[in-house]
Amino acid sequence: MTGVTTATAVGATEGAAGGGATGRRPELTEVADGVFAYVQPDGGWCLNNAGLILSGDRAALVDTAATETRARGLREAVLSVAPAAPQVLVNTHFHGDHTFGNFVFPEALVVGHERSRTEMTEAGLHLTGLWPDVEWGALELVPPALTFRDRLTLHIGDKAAEVLHLGPAHTSNDTVVWLPAERVLFTGDLVMNGVTPFCPMGSVAGSLEALDTMRALAPEVVVTGHGPVAGPGVFDETEAYLRLLQDLARQGLAEKLDPVALARRTDLGRYARWLDAERLVPNLFRAYAEEQGEPRGSRVDMSELFRRMVEYHGGLPTCHA
Repeated sequence: MTGVTTATAVGATEGAAGGGATGRRPELTEVADGVFAYVQPDGGWCLNNAGLILSGDRAALVDTAATETRARGLREAVLSVAPAAPQVLVNTHFHGDHTFGNFVFPEALVVGHERSRTEMTEAGLHLTGLWPDVEWGALELVPPALTFRDRLTLHIGDKAAEVLHLGPAHTSNDTVVWLPAERVLFTGDLVMNGVTPFCPMGSVAGSLEALDTMRALAPEVVVTGHGPVAGPGVFDETEAYLRLLQDLARQGLAEKLDPVALARRTDLGRYARWLDAERLVPNLFRAYAEEQGEPRGSRVDMSELFRRMVEYHGGLPTCHA
């Protein structure tokens, strides 16, 4: 079945379950035998990817989606190829675009890092307030019921999936799902393809270390948290951006520039073409903090950083969820 592509939400109207404002519908693509990537174009704010692992009559899901409609579209796509609903659902981190749809898979045991459960519970549905015009639906928060600290192994039929905590990086609780036999890695938002990284809640330096760990696994297929399925070259592209952040932070601190002022004068070059380039501002705040000795993953005022990003961007960033 490798290479098969299935459009989601068969028979659904062209709305949130379909392409929405992006005009492109999510796709479920088999990237290795029994391993699928669910990609939601264009990969911008709250348009995340998910994954599906099948073996015999067993199924496991990696992440869900941001809105009720999109999550139900994911469920329909999963059931179009799976013999039954997934018995296990792994959340790669606590952010709502990856977790809000947990509730449409009531059959699944939700698994996540111990801090994913803590931070998901603390954050609640806060994300919905950032984009009040999005039709979020009747969301129900379902945090992980099974948590781990460092790593665990899931056995899905005859497939083994290693669930590894790497971080702080994108957040404090980032998890990747690695299938060593199939050479497929689900990175969550540790890596995005053609989409600007976002690490104010985690660490720039920690993100670089996570990249080294993921490279060492030697995956052939990388299912990123946002954007198209990639190969291992996506690690190098992400690393170059993160190292630019560190260089900019050193420069800004030396010149006593506010991160927003530094962002305004920065030419991002090729990174300006990446989606959500405005994330430069909160990323610089984290890079400044680390250069000044703040610990990785230390708490930041995300409401204030979001406000400063909106100010820099000249308005609320577009969210097509």
